[in-house]
Amino acid sequence: MALTGIEIFKMLPKTNCKECGFPTCLAFAMALASGKAELDKCPYVSDEAKEKLAAASAPPIRPVKLAMKEGVKTIGGETVMFRHEKTFFNPTIIAGLITTDTPDAEVDKKLDQFMKLQYDRVGLLLRPEMIVVHDASGDAGKFTALAKKVADKTDAAILLCSDKADVVKAGAEAIKDRKPTLGVATAANADAMGAVAKEMGLALVVKGEGYDALAELTTKLTGMGLKDLIVDTGARALKQALQDQIVIRRAPLTAGFKPFGFPTITVPAQMTTDPMMEKLYAAVFIAKYGGIVVVNDLAADGIFPLLLSRLNIFTDPQKPMIITPGIYEIGTPDENSPVAVTTNFALTYFIVSGEIEASKVSTWLIIQDTEGLSVMTAWAAGKFSGDSVAMWVKKCGILDKVKTRTLIIPGYAAGISGDLEEELPDWKVLIGPREASHIPALLKTL
Repeated sequence: MALTGIEIFKMLPKTNCKECGFPTCLAFAMALASGKAELDKCPYVSDEAKEKLAAASAPPIRPVKLAMKEGVKTIGGETVMFRHEKTFFNPTIIAGLITTDTPDAEVDKKLDQFMKLQYDRVGLLLRPEMIVVHDASGDAGKFTALAKKVADKTDAAILLCSDKADVVKAGAEAIKDRKPTLGVATAANADAMGAVAKEMGLALVVKGEGYDALAELTTKLTGMGLKDLIVDTGARALKQALQDQIVIRRAPLTAGFKPFGFPTITVPAQMTTDPMMEKLYAAVFIAKYGGIVVVNDLAADGIFPLLLSRLNIFTDPQKPMIITPGIYEIGTPDENSPVAVTTNFALTYFIVSGEIEASKVSTWLIIQDTEGLSVMTAWAAGKFSGDSVAMWVKKCGILDKVKTRTLIIPGYAAGISGDLEEELPDWKVLIGPREASHIPALLKTL
């Protein structure tokens, strides 16, 4: 039975050293109890306590780290079936598939496409993160050469796939500094693949036909000392594959079934040859509940919608997307440039700043802390009022940067203009448009 946060707290050193990343040992204990932290983050916990707490503090679905050239992505580690229960933490990894029988020109084209698929949206970089290198012939030389090319030309996390352990090992040794993920372990080659993964300390994809076979495989491999496994149920028909994703998620969360307590990989690339259907299948598995989704077609018009879908699903619905309050320079503003103010709701900021950039009029944009609320909501809640805006204008430091004494406020907050003029008697308050698309026209008249 899982321990409560208080029970875990009693076994911790109670130093409040903060080295675990939490402000107190009690906060760390609560995070352990809810599966949001790992025990090894505490440098002072005793060996006896480690043994007692290991099982209790482990997330029901193990988090598995995938190394990119720079940085690490995590899959798994989820604690709920439905986002509204809490949130989803680790976004699905979108991967492109390249096989050893792919012509060199097409390989180069795909790798180039992969590196160009990067989009800045609401302050986040949206992109696919992984390349799957698939062995189509059993030729270790071709496989190794392709793995090297992927490592040289991209910054992707890399998954090396073959049914031959010697081929996988050759490829992994050639790019060992990139810490690739290995696959695919099956009932026929589990001993050999498990040995390679254990020797090199790498994560391993496990593929079993049917739930019983899959549970036997994961149990066998964990018994060999492997911890970082990724599950492939082998289903390549949409209905069965979707059912498998639900079963694999539900079993460890609701029944504590440890053999299924791992993230999954789904392969729409092997389910259809139609690029449109492939993306539809991928969208299904991003929603429920793929840790990695592998696609063949990397055309931007198919990948970009998947990236947006993933962003929406893995954004915490209970926590607004916010940016840091302060003064933002749009263009190259000077002491005579216009000054505008708005809230720190991320979408508001990026829409407004985008329109200011489009106007080509350099502007100082003041962002007030409204706890992530939009203009209308913040105004209605009293968090974007004449008093609060005036106080922030005086405090933020804009007075030291400009001679301008005209402040542009959002059109939806026109009602605060009177209070603002009283609080800022030296300033002229200019009511901006209600629609952000009209901002450029206003700025060009100033």
